[in-house]
Amino acid sequence: MADQTRAADWNSAPTRHVQAAGTQFAYRRLGTDAGVPLVLLNHWGANLDNFDPRIVEGLAADRPVYALDYRGIGTSGGQAPLTVAQMSSDMIAVIRALGLGPIDLLGFSLGGFVSQQILFDAPDLARRVILAGTGPAGGSGIAQVGPVSWPLIFKGLATFRDPKIFLFFTSSANGRRAAHAFIARLEERKRDRDKAVGLGPMLRQLQAIKAWGLQASQPLEQIRQPVLIANGDHDIMVPSRNSTDMAQRFPNAKLVLYPDAGHGGIFQYHEAFLAEAKAFLAA
Repeated sequence: MADQTRAADWNSAPTRHVQAAGTQFAYRRLGTDAGVPLVLLNHWGANLDNFDPRIVEGLAADRPVYALDYRGIGTSGGQAPLTVAQMSSDMIAVIRALGLGPIDLLGFSLGGFVSQQILFDAPDLARRVILAGTGPAGGSGIAQVGPVSWPLIFKGLATFRDPKIFLFFTSSANGRRAAHAFIARLEERKRDRDKAVGLGPMLRQLQAIKAWGLQASQPLEQIRQPVLIANGDHDIMVPSRNSTDMAQRFPNAKLVLYPDAGHGGIFQYHEAFLAEAKAFLAA
């Protein structure tokens, strides 16, 4: 049964746990009772504190929103899976353990891989899907996420700055301003923060990402759900051409590419993205 605890905003939403697929999974909930539940799945190395508070709060204004930690991430139990398929199986189990369905899905980056797999593994579970900063199985450059990311991760560590500044945003003045504003939003929560993600789980997730990039392409043409695809036009982690590719292959898709924006385009343009996402989910 879904937990009904209320919170006034995302930064005070308590961390809860649900038993599913042989372990406990961490999640947070925000929003109303009414409306189709929206499930959020996040990026490589992300815990619950990596969801943008302004986006979550805006989406939760008229619906219940659930953000989930993958197995082995944050205070979820077990070891991080080595395949997107296993992450999909876990998230389907969690969604059902919470008593949810049908749901809407918002998957960012790795979460977009998992969301696509859920469409194949549980075709009737999701009603509408938002795929942000992501790409299809076998997509261009996805197997290179590690080699592209590590130098920028080390640059962040060496300069005492969050690596997402370099990974998610362009180096323009607008990109840098947006990056610092985003990082500040992620730091707003002071209490009950999620457990930090260590190098071990990150490396296991990276294996899953590389395998996704190397596997055969999936028949996206068979997916019947409406799909909103959003990204920046200069994504260096999951190259933006993957968003264009998916938009051409899904039968019922809309593509939004934000200018002078990278992997974190939805965070740089969070107000515009929120308006786009809410209109899409309400249609």
